Amino acid sequence: MEATSVGETITLKAADGHQFSAYKVTPKGKPKGAIVVIQEIFGVNRHIRGLTDGFAADGYLAIAPGIYDRAQPGVELGYTEADVATGRELRTKISWDAIIQDVQAAVDAVKSAGKVGITGYCFGGSVVWLAAERVKGLSAAVGYYGGAIAQFADAKIKVPTILHFGAKDPMIPPGDIDKVRKNHPNLPIYVYDADHGFVCDERHHYDAAASKQARERTMAFFAKHLAG
Repeated sequence: MEATSVGETITLKAADGHQFSAYKVTPKGKPKGAIVVIQEIFGVNRHIRGLTDGFAADGYLAIAPGIYDRAQPGVELGYTEADVATGRELRTKISWDAIIQDVQAAVDAVKSAGKVGITGYCFGGSVVWLAAERVKGLSAAVGYYGGAIAQFADAKIKVPTILHFGAKDPMIPPGDIDKVRKNHPNLPIYVYDADHGFVCDERHHYDAAASKQARERTMAFFAKHLAG
């Protein structure tokens, strides 16, 4: 991988006038495209910044918008039970419509780099699913273990999309995944022998093998749909 520039925090503005922060990393050389990275319930913390750095290291202009800024600016939580409780409480304070506005602002902020993809984890995986239906300017979407995806299983997905789930995830039962499959029989859904949050190496559910395989599939998918 090529070295990237240091990430920077910028300010974005949504259509309703809300101003919020975003962590942006510009790759060295001409970008292959852009990737919007959507946080878990824990905010744009070290894990999310690290993932964003990784996409930039692979040649993409990468940006992680601070979705929780609408409830509380600068949220960076860890993974204790108290952090989980705080993250869930903050989530209830932001509507899906407001979230989509913020995602749209992030997409618009990086579209000059070329085609734009989006990926997200946990809460962010659910956001990605809705974005694939509602956000303009996307060319590909990759969602990781989004708990609310089944709730919106009938979404009219408008861009190429793949999903990653963990077979051992107690928060997303097999029936939820089956519901998505039934509504979208041609959409690639990958299920790993792993728990919820298996990509995060700061959580005890981290699974190196599943994380590696999921990332390889994700990057191949982005290379296919964001090229040119």
